[in-house]
Amino acid sequence: MQETVLQTRRSPIRHLTGVQVVSTGSYVPDIVVRNEDLAQMGCDPEWILQRSGIRERRHAPPEMATSDLAVAAAEQCIEASGVNTDDIDLLVVGTFTPDLLCPSTACLVQDRLGINGAAFDVVAACAGFIYSLITAMQYVASGTSNLALVIGADTNSRIANPADVKTYPLFGDGAGAVLITAGDDDQGLLAYTLGSDGSGAELLCRKMGGSRIPHSPEGLASNQHYLEMEGRPIFKWAVRLIDSTVREVLDAAQLEIKDIDVLVLHQANSRIMDAAADSLGIPREKMVVNIDRFGNTSAASIPLALDEIRRNGTIQRGSRIMLCGFGAGLAWGTGLMQW
Repeated sequence: MQETVLQTRRSPIRHLTGVQVVSTGSYVPDIVVRNEDLAQMGCDPEWILQRSGIRERRHAPPEMATSDLAVAAAEQCIEASGVNTDDIDLLVVGTFTPDLLCPSTACLVQDRLGINGAAFDVVAACAGFIYSLITAMQYVASGTSNLALVIGADTNSRIANPADVKTYPLFGDGAGAVLITAGDDDQGLLAYTLGSDGSGAELLCRKMGGSRIPHSPEGLASNQHYLEMEGRPIFKWAVRLIDSTVREVLDAAQLEIKDIDVLVLHQANSRIMDAAADSLGIPREKMVVNIDRFGNTSAASIPLALDEIRRNGTIQRGSRIMLCGFGAGLAWGTGLMQW
């Protein structure tokens, strides 16, 4: 079988300043699933750790859906900010594991939080938070939103195939949230890029459940409702993508690798992150890692990390944080944020 080789496509570099993150929040379910717990399913605990860097992940209980994770993270974010929920006029939820195909998960979250404003989902899988963040920032920068709530949330345990011992252990469930409002001219994204390449769509996809292949007994029997992934080409593409987009964003901001205070990559695989750090020449102590505790939480991984480094004091006013999300689509977003 010939291996798929993906080309790294260049996408436009833009700037988006005058906006700021005023608060963060996060939530993961209480159920901790260790590598050893997956041994009974045929998974090799040591292989999981060596190939992904994951030691454990969180799984939502049967009664909990993506909107529940999102609401919990949002409530923490709102409480930390001290703002009134009535002041939030925009809600953007990045997820590819919605409660329902219709209506949007954002509308369910909006109702439970009591937000009076527009609410919609952004479906960009593991790049979902970056896409959602930039979308909300554009609303704030243009003056069409005063205070925007952005949530990245996914319940990956529901779409990963338990029989796929190479894919199932990689994913976990969680949610993260941020509040966006107007800021000083030097705050926001000093430079960013968003991109897509649909030629790689089948490398990471759920085939059944849409208009192309509706749900059917035959499809369920053949596991087409589960996520399918070709790991090797995705791995190589991700490493090249991180290196090229980070350098392009830095060039546009007229800065260098040494000017990055914190690197927050999508937590897909520790080997991807290590390879990217080596390629960029960035010290490991500047890179946030939570995959060992949470696994790949898709759209939640970056806001989970942001909440952690805000709480532990790693970042403060003026910190430069390089964000990079990438995944199914194929879709990606990389941005240098000045806090």
